[in-house]
Parts: sequence; C-alpha cells; structure tokens
Amino acid sequence: MPPTLASLVHHSALKLTVRAGEERLATPVRWAHASELADPVPYMEGGELLLITALKLDAEDPEAMRRYVRRLGQAGVAGLGFAVGVHYATIPDALVDAAVEEGLPLLEVPRRTPFLAISKAVSAAISAEQYQAVTAGFAAQRDLTKQALGGGPAGLLAALAGQVDGWAALYDATGAVVASAPEWAARRAARLTPEVERLHARTPPASLVVGGEADRVELHTLGTSRRPRAALAVGTGAPLGTAERYAVHSAIALLTLTTERSRSLHEAEQRVGAAVLRMLLAGEPEHARTAAGSLYGDLLDAPYRLIIAEAASATAARAHADGRTAPHGAPATPPAAPHAATRPVDALRPVTGERALAAPVHPGEPPAGPLTALAEHVEAAAARAGEALLVVPDGERLVLLTADGGAAARACVAYAAALDQARTTAQAPAGGTDEPVMGLSAPAGPIAAASAYRQAEQALSVARRRGRALVEHEEVATGSVVQLLSDDAVRAFADGLLRALREHDATGRGDLVASLRAWLSRHGQWDAAAAELGVHRHTLRYRMRRVEEILGRSLDDPDVRMELWLALKATSGTE
Repeated sequence: MPPTLASLVHHSALKLTVRAGEERLATPVRWAHASELADPVPYMEGGELLLITALKLDAEDPEAMRRYVRRLGQAGVAGLGFAVGVHYATIPDALVDAAVEEGLPLLEVPRRTPFLAISKAVSAAISAEQYQAVTAGFAAQRDLTKQALGGGPAGLLAALAGQVDGWAALYDATGAVVASAPEWAARRAARLTPEVERLHARTPPASLVVGGEADRVELHTLGTSRRPRAALAVGTGAPLGTAERYAVHSAIALLTLTTERSRSLHEAEQRVGAAVLRMLLAGEPEHARTAAGSLYGDLLDAPYRLIIAEAASATAARAHADGRTAPHGAPATPPAAPHAATRPVDALRPVTGERALAAPVHPGEPPAGPLTALAEHVEAAAARAGEALLVVPDGERLVLLTADGGAAARACVAYAAALDQARTTAQAPAGGTDEPVMGLSAPAGPIAAASAYRQAEQALSVARRRGRALVEHEEVATGSVVQLLSDDAVRAFADGLLRALREHDATGRGDLVASLRAWLSRHGQWDAAAAELGVHRHTLRYRMRRVEEILGRSLDDPDVRMELWLALKATSGTE
C-alpha cells in the first residue's frame, strides 16, 4: 500500500504529532513537499504532504489562515506539516482552528525532525510499495504463464480473475465471448459486445474503459496486426492498482502470443494444408489423412460440405474482363475451373477450438474485405463449437471445408441469410455492394471432394445469376432450368433469335410470336393451339410457315423448337 499520514505519524523516527484532522489520517501521501509560498497551490498536483515553517505567512491571522487552509483543501493536499521552534514556538491557534474547520490533517513537526527526513520516509515507502507491486507483478506473470501453458486461455483467464479480484473474458474477432472466468462472467461480458465491436474499429493497440467505479471494465485489443484477432475484458470493483496492472499487461502479452502464431508455423501449416486439399481433390483421401495426421481431427473422415465464396466485385471484374455483363453487376457465366486435382491452392489454415484465434487467413496483413469478415465469422462459430475447419484462400476466392450439419456450415447459411435480409430491407440491388457470394455443395464423403468442389462451383454460379448470397447444390438439382436463363448473355441471344419475328409483328401483319408460343406450348397440336389463339388452324399453319421463312429454320427440327421455346421463356418477363 502507498504511505499514508497514519504511517508517517506512527514512524518512530519522525516524532510527528496530530493537531487536527485525525479522522483523515488514512489519506494516501503521494509526496512530501516543502514550500514557504503564500500560495503554493499552482505548484501542487494533489495528494502531497505540504511542509511549512510559516516564513511568509501571518499564521496568527484567523481570516488569512482560513483562506490558506481552504485553498489547500480544494487543491487536494493530503495534509499540512508545521515545523515548530523555527518561526513559531508552537502552531498558532488560528492555523489549528482553520485546519479543524476545514478537516485538513495538521501535523506538528518537532524541531529535531528535518523536512528532509520526512521526504525520505515518504520516498522510501513509495519505493517499497512500487517494489512490492513489481514483485507481485512478476509473481502474477509466472502464475499466468503457468496457467496459459497448462490450461490454455481458459486457465489464464481464471488466474487473471483471481489476481485482480474480479472477472475476465476473451472475445474472438467477431466480438463473441469464447471464454470467461468465473463462468457467470460470460453473461456480463456478452452485454459488452457492442463496445468490443467499437474497439475493433480502432487502430491497435487500443483500449476502452466502460462502466462506473463499482462496475469498472477495461477492454483491450489482442494481436499485432492492423485487424485485432481478439479482445480481453477485465472487470473489477475499483480502478486497478499497480500489481493488478502488471497482471493485466502480462495477460495481454500471453494472449497475444496465443492468438498470433509465428509466421513460420503458419506457413508450414499452409503447405501441409495445401497438400492435403490437393490430395482430396485428386481422389487420394488416404494420402491426405496420412499427410494431415491429427491436424484436422475427424473432419476428413466424416461427411463434410465444401463451400466456395467469392466477392461480388471479383465476379463482376472477371465478367467484364471476359466481355460479358450480367444483371446487377453479377457475372454472366462462371469461369471454367481447372481440374480439381491441379487447381492452385495458395494458402490453407486449419482451425480447431481455441486455435481459431490464430494468425490471419493470409500471411502477413490480411486485407479488410468481405471474404475476411466471412472467414472470421465462420472460424468463430467453429471455435465455439470445437469443430475442425479448413479455410483455403484461393486467389480471389475462399474455399471452406466444414463438417456437414456443423456450426460452421450453419454459420455460413446464417451469414448469407443476414446479407439477403439486409439487401431486401435496404432495397439495394443484388451485387450492388461488395458482399460475398457463396455456393454450398451437397454432403460428401472423403472420396468425393472433387465432386463436392464442382457442386459448390455450380451453386456459386447459380447464386450469382439469382442475385443471392448463398445457394445450396440441392436447390440447383431440384430447381427449374428456366431460373438459369436470367442472364444478360442468354437474353441477348433470345432477343437476337426473336427480333425478326417481333419486327414483323410490329408492322401489324400478324402475331407470329404469340402464335409460336401457343403452338410450342401445345406440343405442335394445331387444333389446340388454334383454339387458344381463337383462329382457324389453317391460319395458324400459315403463320408457322411464315416463322420458318423469316427465321430460315425448320420447326421440324427439335433443336430449333427447343431454342425457340427457351428464347421465349428467357424474354417472357420483358414483353
């Protein structure tokens, strides 16, 4: 504890006597300072024991002493020490009465006690208190390190909560609570998620204090990159002391080491992961298991789902480069993917349990973008559920391998649903913002990774065309092929194919487009199609001959009928 007026009074070598303010002797003393100025307040910081001989004071003037003592009290002076036997044989009654009235502690300093002795006593006590705090801090650091090595972040938080006599909680990159001590603190910490998100928006290292004196919470970012990978909350009933501050700083350092793995280790995992993924895509699951060892748990054995995500801006840029356009900026046709076995894989990172708080998805500084946010969201869900997860940045794409029905897969679906809902609520055009677009494969086994990849790419293509954040392959397999025609390139083909017929109809020389639609929808049955149009069947036969003449194609050809029917369906919404 810091020195107090009571500890100085009880100091046997100082021989100090209390003349006023006995009830405030527990006041801490930050320093002892001698000043003979009539107004020393401008040179005080508060918490000092002011030592005087009243060289320039009229200590016997009651009104002057009241003003002097009142000003000292307002400045936060801890107490006043008066040396007797120098200018005054005893402390004047006017000064004693003013100190009593103000409640300011007044100590009588005997002539044989120099002010220097008091200053040394205060300095020694402060040094002892600081040494004790440093020693306690080193002890706390050893204890925290031991707990971190033995019990991981959960053990470290439990030790930290005991060190600060409060509670502690750990948040992931999304602001979700992943560990707390004691257990009840998880509820208190969850209420601070908005503040944690606000803290993550700051440039690290950053900290924030919320709450009042009786419920004070400090929030600190963890990590060394520009994007915090986690955050620490420490709740106490009072401001932290020096020893507690050492403990918190030690915990921050240890948790940073936990959440930020070394670059060499991260790159080694990427190389292993890249090899594992290539083996899976090449249909070599046994080799993949051998190479992975226990790195991914049972993820490679259980049914899994493969997810391919791509930023909307990336798909639009590829469509533009290929000379294609699509509705709302989405690409018209997905680029042809290389064979799964030879597809380049640039990086890979496994995430299991607490390891989800590890290094960024890309080596070095991760770009802040939609795929980074998606990866963090899914990794956090996997970490909370203790699931294994493969996250594979692949150029402008993100490939994820997750357990079928697991928390990570559900997190992807929920993330996409939130994007679609936000887009609907804001009435924003699909793809108008740089949001991730995802394709989700059907459940697959260890030997079907290449098939799952193709399914995810097909679902991704449909998601782009439909302007949705995520499409599952089951939807592609059970949906209608007509939905795949909502593409500018397809509509351009349809418009070109039907343009001559529409130009003919625009001159008022017959309704060839409507007649063609009715005839095709009735499978070439003349009577049924003519009845639908309200014309004689011979009139309909004449119109179909005109269609053949204008298009230069035979309606007896099933391919021609198919193309015309699809063209009519693709343009049905524009007529």
